[in-house]
Amino acid sequence: MLNAPHIVSDVMTKTVAAVGREARFKEIVETMERWKVSALPVLAGEGRVVGVVSEADLLPKEEFREPDPDRLEQLRRVDDVRRAEAVTAGELMSSPAHTVRANATLSQAARTMALESVKRLPVVDGHGVLQGIVSRADLLKVFLRSDDDLAQEVRRDILGALFAAPTRDLQVTVTEGVVTLRGRVRDRSFIPVAARLVRSIEGVVDVDFDVTGPDAARTGPMATDRPDAER
Repeated sequence: MLNAPHIVSDVMTKTVAAVGREARFKEIVETMERWKVSALPVLAGEGRVVGVVSEADLLPKEEFREPDPDRLEQLRRVDDVRRAEAVTAGELMSSPAHTVRANATLSQAARTMALESVKRLPVVDGHGVLQGIVSRADLLKVFLRSDDDLAQEVRRDILGALFAAPTRDLQVTVTEGVVTLRGRVRDRSFIPVAARLVRSIEGVVDVDFDVTGPDAARTGPMATDRPDAER
């Protein structure tokens, strides 16, 4: 059986620095410095995430210190000018916050980050209460899996399911996350399926094939990933 995909709760940071709506500008900066972070969730009530305040939200106060922006600049960057005058987290924060649930897959979290152009996502429960935070770096942790671990998963979950016997005719090697399958298979029509399944394993960087079928025809690297490719 294929392993279930990793979810956000597998990689998120559970101890999270946060501030309330009324936190003052200097308190926000001090909290960021103390925790060595570049953004903080802003909480209300019983820990419900209502926004995020980041270094980018704080910088306009320094940027617009002098000289005063001209009228055109003020109109073009009205949000930044507003933040330059703000003093509390509630005034500075970006809201509503883009969040993710703990049971979301890493792919879903990565897609949200890309679509919303954010570097991190507060992790919340069904009521919007903060549970942790997940960053781009956290999502990349799956690529730290060892080559041996990836090879074992390919043999157990892909080859064993698709090719049954004799899988001894297929050799699996993994080098820096790139999976290579070499050997002989009875039915090469399974190769495109195998390619897609191997790529779906978290931590796999790419997949190559160098296999022969009953007609002993060789398949070039990656070409077997396309059902209509020349064999």
